[in-house]
Amino acid sequence: MLQVENTLFTIVMLIYFAAMILYFTFIAVKRDAIAKIAVCLQGAGLALHTAALVCRGIGAGRLPLTNQYEFATAFAWGLCLVSLIFVVRFKFPVLGAFSAPVTFLVIGYAAMQSKEVRELMPALRSGWLGFHVSTAIIAYGAFGVSFVLSIIFLLRDRMKAQGFLDQHIPNREKLDVISYRSVSLGLLFLTFTIITGAIWAERAWGSYWSWDPKETWSLVTWIVYAIYLHLRIRRGWQGRAAAIFAVAGFVCVMFTYIGVNTFLPGVHSYA
Repeated sequence: MLQVENTLFTIVMLIYFAAMILYFTFIAVKRDAIAKIAVCLQGAGLALHTAALVCRGIGAGRLPLTNQYEFATAFAWGLCLVSLIFVVRFKFPVLGAFSAPVTFLVIGYAAMQSKEVRELMPALRSGWLGFHVSTAIIAYGAFGVSFVLSIIFLLRDRMKAQGFLDQHIPNREKLDVISYRSVSLGLLFLTFTIITGAIWAERAWGSYWSWDPKETWSLVTWIVYAIYLHLRIRRGWQGRAAAIFAVAGFVCVMFTYIGVNTFLPGVHSYA
């Protein structure tokens, strides 16, 4: 099954790359038919990506969410899933042109990690693993989409006004609302991630919170996005400032995921 997973992983990378090129081509030649093919290709890539994760889980005899490679490929899966939902839900293929490169970069990062299957350490042998990591994947995916939407928002006024632009990119007000919804989804699942992680930590190590670097930076990320929502709901904060705040939040997400493992190793260094 692991051989099948390796083959599927390679195919998925190629499909995501092809979808990215098609999205770029759609922007360049302004043909709706190309956007439809790109969306379908992204959906096919997501389906095969799901199959690859299933094969990995069967081959490893556990949930495939316990090391850098597995979490990175699952992170890419989450990005692809959430972005595809938003592309289809809001009829917004231009979002794919911005989110596809992010997805491809994350799965490319996964490709550079060791694919070796190792036995789980005792602390990870828990039913909380699936709840904790899967909620983190959805949270990171939603924050990734909010980051892409915020970039589009910041570039919206610099784009040359034309019928194609008006047809395929929502106005700034709608972009702001969609980004807000994505942040709300991400914060909800990040809250679940922190709560399930605390419960799991108490079962494994006898303490709900130990100020491990990844725990600390997860809390920092939660606070950043919580401030974003507070200012928006209580102060009516929106527009450019909110978009910049969402971009900064995703920088925290990426540091929590990659930076902490690289520079601040702790008990979460396995992922």
